[in-house]
Amino acid sequence: MSQARADLDNRPVPASAASDEAPATAGAATEAVVSLYVKSKRIYARSVSGWFNGWRWALVWITQLVFYGLPWLDWNARQAVLFDLGARRFYIFGLVLYPQDLIYLSALLMISAYALFLFTAVAGRLWCGYACPQTVYTEIFMWVERRFEGDRNARMRLDAGPWNFQRLWRKSATQTVWILIALWTGLTFVGYFTPIRELLPSAFAFTLGPWETFWTLFYGFATWGNAGYMREQVCKYMCPYARFQSAMFDKDTLIVSYDAERGDPRGTRSRKVDARSQGLGDCIDCGLCVQVCPTGIDIRDGLQYECIGCTACIDVCNGVMDKMKYPRGLIRYATQNGMAQHQTRGQMLQRVFRPRVLVYTAILFVIVGAFAASLALRHPFRVDVVRDRASLARIVDDGYIENLYRLQVMNATESPQRYRVRAEGLAGMVIDGQPEFDVESAGARWVTIALRVPPQTATQAGPGAHTIQFHVDRLPDARDPSSVVASENSTFVVPR
Repeated sequence: MSQARADLDNRPVPASAASDEAPATAGAATEAVVSLYVKSKRIYARSVSGWFNGWRWALVWITQLVFYGLPWLDWNARQAVLFDLGARRFYIFGLVLYPQDLIYLSALLMISAYALFLFTAVAGRLWCGYACPQTVYTEIFMWVERRFEGDRNARMRLDAGPWNFQRLWRKSATQTVWILIALWTGLTFVGYFTPIRELLPSAFAFTLGPWETFWTLFYGFATWGNAGYMREQVCKYMCPYARFQSAMFDKDTLIVSYDAERGDPRGTRSRKVDARSQGLGDCIDCGLCVQVCPTGIDIRDGLQYECIGCTACIDVCNGVMDKMKYPRGLIRYATQNGMAQHQTRGQMLQRVFRPRVLVYTAILFVIVGAFAASLALRHPFRVDVVRDRASLARIVDDGYIENLYRLQVMNATESPQRYRVRAEGLAGMVIDGQPEFDVESAGARWVTIALRVPPQTATQAGPGAHTIQFHVDRLPDARDPSSVVASENSTFVVPR
């Protein structure tokens, strides 16, 4: 898009865009603002209200209540969601995970990927427009900016004016609130890895550790920079999703669309004039759809990769149509096939259940079902067996052959448990020492186990490695009367 086109697209809308007078008569004041903005490349998005904007703000509230609120929830006298990297334990409400449970992270990533494919195939960039952190924090920062500096035209005049007291205090207030939000966001992020009830007093006392300090400032700076300044540049140049979204779209994907057949030719007019008699479409060329766009594009030019599907243009255009007493939907969610074939809304929605969407849905349900079943059937403890490489086999009293092993038992419950070790695989195999031990709640313990076989069994089995099995029983207690067994294979070495 040329610079001249960009300047035209971002011109401020006259106050009379939907009044009885034509926008061309807005006067010298508007032209002055235009000339001020032409000198800047910054996008000044105008505020908008409407049905879609309400949903967007609902998602802002929901996502941020979850993000800021989760670290403060308690579960069994601990933080409900805590990723304790030092102890290598990850607590998610009643679930205790270890690094060996990486498969669950892989499953979550697969679910997220297929959900993204599904939502994109159905209705375009829903994630980008409503729930992406870049969109959410940009919306919050823009709201703060409007509170102190005013709406679009007021901000443009303020930025183009001299550095007087008015500009200084408004800019300072905006920056102060931005920095506070960014720092609180950084602290909350670190609060998922360091208990937040310990982190917050340390932060106010300036006694944070080096890593906590680094990540708080780094995440806070990223929030401040991305949401306060980079904004649309993150979506247009840094986010890879904008580049490969077209691979997930088809002509039956619901996208934000301008009805060129209905809207063109564009032109200003009075509400009292019959547009058709003047050879005009419903678009009054007010430019509001461009001014509310956070990425500064003109949706009337068709689908563009910069469009994040925020639907701000739909809300503002519907408002203009209401004032002009025209039907809503000049800009609306529609499919390419629907626009070309003049399909009704019902016909377009029927095409949602096309093979591509059904395949994505089926795969997503299978993965989610397997993930849920795996979590439900997950063992309450894990067992790992490591042979003592320093002493593979040795002959002890009465000619017995002894092998040493180290067993790690990881208790995935939040109550202390008692365990008993058994072994089988060779006749007469016995465990030397005490086979019972305790493991604290959500803890792990290494236990050294000595296995012995009588000389006649060793002679009969012959030299070499022989497969055996360790069975670890969780003993029942008053809290849980059930008995659970975990098994792990290993080998017993008979020397030559």
